[in-house]
Amino acid sequence: MRNLLFISLIIMAFSCSSTGNKTENKAETVQVSVPEFSADTAYKFVKTQVDFGPRVPNTAQHKACGDYLVSALKQFGATVTVQEASLTAFDGTTLKSKNIIGSYNPDAETRLLLFAHWDTRPWADNDTDEKNHKTPVLGANDGASGVGVLLEIARQLNRQKPSVGVDIIFFDAEDYGASAGNEDSWCLGTQYWAKNKHIPNYRARYGILLDMVGAPQAKFYREQLSDNYAKYVVDKVWSKAAELGFSNYFVNKPGGAITDDHLYVNQLAGIPAIDIIQYDPYSMTGFGKYWHTTNDTMENIDPVTLKVVGTTLLHVIFNEKP
Repeated sequence: MRNLLFISLIIMAFSCSSTGNKTENKAETVQVSVPEFSADTAYKFVKTQVDFGPRVPNTAQHKACGDYLVSALKQFGATVTVQEASLTAFDGTTLKSKNIIGSYNPDAETRLLLFAHWDTRPWADNDTDEKNHKTPVLGANDGASGVGVLLEIARQLNRQKPSVGVDIIFFDAEDYGASAGNEDSWCLGTQYWAKNKHIPNYRARYGILLDMVGAPQAKFYREQLSDNYAKYVVDKVWSKAAELGFSNYFVNKPGGAITDDHLYVNQLAGIPAIDIIQYDPYSMTGFGKYWHTTNDTMENIDPVTLKVVGTTLLHVIFNEKP
């Protein structure tokens, strides 16, 4: 089953007659086939990750989930690269980190970069119950939702080849940051990749980060670092979402400025990148009330939201030209 998007291109044809010049308008329709995003399959991908338990670096659950993600990308036809590194966290802990990269249409010169983090927070330090502050987070929305959407996109890219290359990266060690100050203690896997790209001199036309993209009725405002570094990409994605009828989710208004993986893709890798991230301007944290708590569970994942985000991205990908 495919959704068909029709784009009308108006071609001006000029002809001459005995009475002088006249202009005729002729409409030529170009048909772009876009795969249909499966919300149910994406939801299963999210749940599979959560079922491993918290995916904190240096744990058995982390290793098992990483092996699953590598296997899934291979199953979906990607050329897979695993980038392993020992990274030093802000507290001196050595994190055995694994960035997982799946490439589609690898010979294409024009490439798009899609990414999310797959690890989870080691501490529920935003929980209202202080007894939970040292309890690891399940990360259904904060981590698993973005990965779940990208796994379903990978499955669709295996079924229908886009005209551009697509690289999907699951970044590690994003959520092992200091609770206050030291912004660079976050996103360690992304910082490592940006300085040690899996392909020397790797370039992408632009990048899109998915972070916390599964909550019911989530609102995705225009993240302000994204607007600063890659406004044209924000315009492209939010316009496509509006065209598809998703303006209730993709709110075309400024949101907060958030230190996230896309910041280092912009600053260190030199690739214009944006962040699609849930934002609540009326919340104390700016995120959902379950953020960095023990309540970040599957109850906060809505297949409809996953479908909105995934469908928008597929339409962006398949309408991109080399």
